[in-house]
Amino acid sequence: MENNQSKLRLGVNIDHVATVRNARGGAYPDPLRAALLAEKAGADGITAHLREDRRHITDTDIEALMDGLSVPLNFEMAATEEMQKIALRHKPHAVCIVPEKREERTTEGGLNVAREENKLAHFIAPLHDAGCRVSIFIAAEMKHIEAAHRIGADIIELHVGPYCDAFTEGRFDVSDVELERLREMSAFAHELGLEIHAGHGITYDTVKPIAAFPEVMELNIGHFLIGEAIFDGLENTIVKMRTLMDEARA
Repeated sequence: MENNQSKLRLGVNIDHVATVRNARGGAYPDPLRAALLAEKAGADGITAHLREDRRHITDTDIEALMDGLSVPLNFEMAATEEMQKIALRHKPHAVCIVPEKREERTTEGGLNVAREENKLAHFIAPLHDAGCRVSIFIAAEMKHIEAAHRIGADIIELHVGPYCDAFTEGRFDVSDVELERLREMSAFAHELGLEIHAGHGITYDTVKPIAAFPEVMELNIGHFLIGEAIFDGLENTIVKMRTLMDEARA
């Protein structure tokens, strides 16, 4: 299979706009307003994670995003009956299945597809039938990529956090190893016919090496962009990230 050199897409995760809103329990800042600004600034899609405990995005947010966006919504969720029902009601463009533990601050690792292959195969079948593209958030490991392929996932989203964290902390021997693993597994997944996305922990300093992988078709970035927006504005922050991605891809 030949590498696809088309434009690398940017998905902007607006979860932590809702985190700030929920800290006071009011109505602002509004995640939909942030999503529309992201769209205006060049985002190709919006990502929102509806957690079991509703710690940031809420059901009402999902309804507003589905009604208000003109770019695709990537609906992140755990593989639970409750979330499946919500996804089937709204029928977003894409559904990304992620692991979720109530006590974690953020998603700590990829889904163990190899261990839960049969369960996940049955879980995603109705989502496919409803017309949703199905993505699985996984570590860059061959066994999980192969399992995601076997269950019929359209997309894998590689967890790039280990690379990003090691680079940010100055552990460059580790970050080099992690980056090479991501490179190899991107190529492997591409050969299987999976679409490859990447996300978790990407910053201005770590985006270019990942964006340079020709097999990767989309980056999903949230926490860093929302944090930088405090200092530079959301539109400017997204434009800068988009520019770095395009430079790396060129």
